Amino acid sequence: MPPAYTLKTAPGALPLLGHVHLLVRRPLDFVAGLSRHADVVRISLGRASAYVVCHPDLVHEVLTRHHVFDKGGPFFDKLRQDIGAGLASCPATQHRRQRRMLQPAFQRDRMAAYAAMMAHEIHQATRAWQHGQILDVPSATCRLTTAITARCLFSTGPQVYDIPVHAYMDEVNRGVARRVILPAWTGRLPTPANRRYQHAQQGLRQLTRLLAADYRSAAPDQPDLLSLLTAARDDDGRPLTDEEIHDQIVTFLLAGMESTAGVIAWALHLVGTHPDVREQIQAETDAVLGRRPATYDDLPALSTTQAVVNETLRLYPPGWLFTRTTTTDTELGGHRLPARAAIAYSPYLLHHRPDLYAHPAVFDPQRWHHGNPPAHAFIPFGAGPRRCIGATFGTTAAVLTLATLATRWELRPLPGHHARPALGASLAPHPFTMRLYDRGQSCPSAGRPKPGPASTVEEPEER
Repeated sequence: MPPAYTLKTAPGALPLLGHVHLLVRRPLDFVAGLSRHADVVRISLGRASAYVVCHPDLVHEVLTRHHVFDKGGPFFDKLRQDIGAGLASCPATQHRRQRRMLQPAFQRDRMAAYAAMMAHEIHQATRAWQHGQILDVPSATCRLTTAITARCLFSTGPQVYDIPVHAYMDEVNRGVARRVILPAWTGRLPTPANRRYQHAQQGLRQLTRLLAADYRSAAPDQPDLLSLLTAARDDDGRPLTDEEIHDQIVTFLLAGMESTAGVIAWALHLVGTHPDVREQIQAETDAVLGRRPATYDDLPALSTTQAVVNETLRLYPPGWLFTRTTTTDTELGGHRLPARAAIAYSPYLLHHRPDLYAHPAVFDPQRWHHGNPPAHAFIPFGAGPRRCIGATFGTTAAVLTLATLATRWELRPLPGHHARPALGASLAPHPFTMRLYDRGQSCPSAGRPKPGPASTVEEPEER
């Protein structure tokens, strides 16, 4: 068996820093380029090292052997310090118990009810829109997914609307990203960013305490996540603690609000900058929906809209880099790895390999009508036993939102305004604006401009 030291090291490391400067300054370019060197590549994170898995088959092996490649390493170790040990970040020893308790909230038979709630919130979020209005798209989509997540997962918790959850989660998202990449001691510095992060964490704890107390006192019988959490009992009859409930709520807020909001915002940007795709979605929704909102039963007929969501997830997967830790000495791709080695994989890297996707930087929803992607090459929600439990929930929200908006609204980019990725725990866009046009009123001809910067993935700004 080849020894671990035969693994190639990525070029560009600096003394003391290793590859940290590349991860901070040009993270997407750096990560996507690692597959050119080997199927498993060593990178240096200061005094620590991580092994980045670049081949889809080996990534699939890591994700399916989750007791050997457990959630841990620089990303998840720091993530647990910030959002707790909820379903997305807990170790393998806790995962089965948590998944069993939460699975009923995400069964297929509940999706129709969730979709009806989503349709209501889409209507509420857009009823004040006006023809010609300039819209801050990421802010609007995050407000929408906040409302959707609150209604579907915590339906009887009115405090979720009285506490600035959107602002808190945005700050937590940015803070987690900083803490994952930067040395641990930087998180203890009295900087404005760290103070904002601590304030957001305190606000979220206040929220979860209020929600848990309300549900326990009122004993609501609602088909939502918090009802299940407050009613759940272990085999010995022990209920979940407030800390355990907090960890799960923050986990689903982060996934349901931030990640889904980013996907919808990116999709609106991409459709708005590609008139041919916009016309295809409008033709589909005109034929299927007319002027009414999309429902759960419409999803099978919205194949073009689903293809746009899939292509958006390929270009901008919500989670762009994850880590695992080996629990024992093992082998991967012919290389020996010691116990407690940090393993990393990147959905962004796989989704942008030119040998897996032709012209990977180009937005092309048609590729999803030409067959399935290569095996193990499309993993926006992970794979194996720990595939995201809310994957169907998130994609349903995205498809319903895009389709419903297309029945009435066009969103078009403003000259000189382009969406750019922001470095965060999720690959959300920086704030950007688009102009609203009511399809029932006269709209200026958009023509068919040659795809500009919006056609390819851009790097996040250095922070």
